[in-house]
Amino acid sequence: MHADPLGITLLVGTFFLLLSLRTPVAFALGIPTVLTAWYLGLPLMIVAQQMAKGLNSFSLMAIPFFILAGQLMGVGGISQRIIDMSNVFVGRIRGGLAMVNILASMFFGGISGSSVADTSSIGSILIPIMRKAGYDNDFSVAVTITSSVQGVLIPPSHNVIIYALAAGWVSVTINGVTRQLSLSIAKLFLAGVIPGIFLGITLMMISYYMSVKRNYPKEPPVSFREGLQKIADGFFGVMTAVIIIGGVLTGVFTATESAAIAVAYAFLVTWLIYHEINWKNIKSVLYESLKTLAIVAALITTSSAYGYMMTRLDIPRLVTESLISLTDNRYVIFFIVNMILLFLGMIMDMSPLILITTPILLPVVANFGMDPHHFGIVMMLNLGIGLLTPPVGSTLFVGCAIGRIKIEDMVKPMIPFYVTMIITLMLITYIPQISLWLPSLLGR
Repeated sequence: MHADPLGITLLVGTFFLLLSLRTPVAFALGIPTVLTAWYLGLPLMIVAQQMAKGLNSFSLMAIPFFILAGQLMGVGGISQRIIDMSNVFVGRIRGGLAMVNILASMFFGGISGSSVADTSSIGSILIPIMRKAGYDNDFSVAVTITSSVQGVLIPPSHNVIIYALAAGWVSVTINGVTRQLSLSIAKLFLAGVIPGIFLGITLMMISYYMSVKRNYPKEPPVSFREGLQKIADGFFGVMTAVIIIGGVLTGVFTATESAAIAVAYAFLVTWLIYHEINWKNIKSVLYESLKTLAIVAALITTSSAYGYMMTRLDIPRLVTESLISLTDNRYVIFFIVNMILLFLGMIMDMSPLILITTPILLPVVANFGMDPHHFGIVMMLNLGIGLLTPPVGSTLFVGCAIGRIKIEDMVKPMIPFYVTMIITLMLITYIPQISLWLPSLLGR
């Protein structure tokens, strides 16, 4: 491995040039990799081998199953039942529908693992209801899209699995000892639970303050019998996440096996209990799942080869040394890394960023004592915030489309929520026990 300035310029410069030309990210990763390999005189077979190596992981088999389970639950009536169940718990608070929105996203995020899926399912129901109840349209959209970020933190999240894969490509040198990282998906799942709930609580606090200030309504009380019925209806959907996490933690099955079981359970619940999915719409579910999987697989293969080329050119070491030369204060380094991720989240989507930045930034924070599992959750929240920021904020676009509001009209209403999420991010960054306490409690 050696640092070749021209090779680094070719690899990184071509990537950003292609991105600026709106080239699909998989091609923006693959083309520079091939060009750099040609420049370095490497056989192109090495590029092909690294691409194949990226998919050669048993844990990756969990991703298509989690995607399919999320699609099944999204179209199978689970979102409405989770909303009804959430209303039982928090609907009577001032701004009750905002609280219902956040709590429903907390439950649904633990099923779909996707911010966009959460916004599409919960938002399409709650945004019109909130608007009709007297909530401002921009507030309704802001609550919906910010609370959906819980889905990338609360397990199961396929982005966490992608991070675990990318971290497995990383070698870190600490105190002169070099070791290959190997992360536990079960520990990563556990590490996201409390931060996800913590994010929901902070969003509830700012929503309550704004609801009191704007005199938003409370929801009418639900009778005890009706409440029990709604909790029972929502229970079967929420049990999807319980089965996945419980099975992984107890060792009954692996994360990959739990994903397959989640698909079978989701199908049975939506078909036999909720009766809202049939053989006719199974075709569209499979199509959407396959389309999402194809995108993810293309990103993983090309980013694996791109990451190999970065390592060969010694880019991770150069970045680490550059940041260390600025300061040796770990808190400043963590702040800089957060700012880098927040900025990149504004211009790129989440999955490719995880694959590209993990091999570069993980060695930096690991050298300053940050646990890789902790950094995974910090990265998820950073890039989750990126989903809400233009110009590439996919969740923001979906929320604005559902709420029928222009993106530029959402900038000012989002400021209190951005501030709240960034404060939450800093607390999670600098108080590692928020992420690591639950895994340590359960011996992970």
